[in-house]
Amino acid sequence: MPRDPEWKSRSTVLHDDGRRRCWWAGDDPLMHKYHDNEWGRPQHNDRMLFEMLCLEGAQAGLSWSTILNKRRTYRRAFDGFDAEKMARYRAAKIAALLRDPGIVRNRLKIEAFISNARAYLEIREREGSFDRFIWQFTGGKPVRNRWRVMGEIPASTETSDAMSKELKRRGFRFVGSTICYAFMQAVGMVDDHLAGCSARSAARGR
Repeated sequence: MPRDPEWKSRSTVLHDDGRRRCWWAGDDPLMHKYHDNEWGRPQHNDRMLFEMLCLEGAQAGLSWSTILNKRRTYRRAFDGFDAEKMARYRAAKIAALLRDPGIVRNRLKIEAFISNARAYLEIREREGSFDRFIWQFTGGKPVRNRWRVMGEIPASTETSDAMSKELKRRGFRFVGSTICYAFMQAVGMVDDHLAGCSARSAARGR
């Protein structure tokens, strides 16, 4: 998210297209599209859930806009986040990924994607679907918050703490509680669109 000295007091911004968006969406049209059409909307597709969990981990220490602008190349580099293919990556593939300028060339994050793919496949086999497993943390329903300003939105919660702990136990990496909460926001497990945001009602399916 963008930062300024008074970011905690920021709420929504009215843009030239007539839409009022959460302050973090900034001025990037790609961020606007993501904010309007993805962030906060319940996602139940296993592959997309896996992709977003990986990408949120890739964001660690970086801005989401950096990762979002690389998402297309991430999908190319990681075979469309096909976990079965990713689980078979070996040293030669890792070396190739470390030379790919279209992704964040961090060995630990790349290796985490691979170990996460293996853990994801194990969960899917045991639980029937990753969707069923991950949504259990909110009882299968989105948590609807009513924040007014940025400073009210938590960086983590008891729920994201529990998710992080369980994912780590299952073999996932780069899944700290803050990353898990960002993931929950991204896939609509929590709706943190601020009051007055044009996407708020759309995210709630109304």
